Amino acid sequence: PTCTIVSHHHHSTSMSAATKTENVITLKGSVAVVSEFFYCAINSILYQRGIYQPETFKRESKYGLTILTTTDEGLLKYLHQIMSQMETWLVEGDVQRLVVVVTGVDSGETLERWQFNVSVDDKAGADDKKGGDENNGPVSNESSSGSSASASASGTTQKKMGKSVKEIHNEIQAIIRQITASVTFLPLLNEPCSFDLLVYTNQTAVVPQKWEDSDPRYIMNSQEVKLRSFTTSVHKVESMVTYKEADEWEL
Repeated sequence: PTCTIVSHHHHSTSMSAATKTENVITLKGSVAVVSEFFYCAINSILYQRGIYQPETFKRESKYGLTILTTTDEGLLKYLHQIMSQMETWLVEGDVQRLVVVVTGVDSGETLERWQFNVSVDDKAGADDKKGGDENNGPVSNESSSGSSASASASGTTQKKMGKSVKEIHNEIQAIIRQITASVTFLPLLNEPCSFDLLVYTNQTAVVPQKWEDSDPRYIMNSQEVKLRSFTTSVHKVESMVTYKEADEWEL
């Protein structure tokens, strides 16, 4: 394949990516929207799936919803490092997908994979890079301190007919609602769980030392549920969750 999978093991910065309320979204504006969505989606998954205690989350209003975000200092620091690096890769057009992997602490098994595929609209020209090299594996970051490169968008190409920020937020709201509703169909997690974040990058991406190559952490005997997608005038993000089927005796 043609991607590298990197991951940054968990042991997290909260991002306030202010989105411009103008109709034409630049590359940098789109990167901010995608990053903020990732941050909210990761927090929602960690809350809904009980990876962290519910009392460690605070309520925030976003996308016309109440979103729960972590107040755990270690997790905040970890997430900030991840999001900072993600923004850099997104600006370069190097991100193919982000995967939140939920693993059973006792069994060591991958129980859920929340996958967000990112593609770049070529007409919007993010640095003239195509978004679809499928060959790099995931990369992961082992340590709690990572690089905080800030994303400065060089190719701020604008598309004439942009989508309004409100329209984009409505699409994102639908995905966050689906993550919240997922507890109705996902099997119960019967053991304490941890999570990892995997990022599939193009092979040309510059990967900081703190990150390490990872395997894709696929699930045997899995079911997949496709969630909704959203698009800016630059990026398209498709969402899905794969989960381990409950053994019959557990039902």
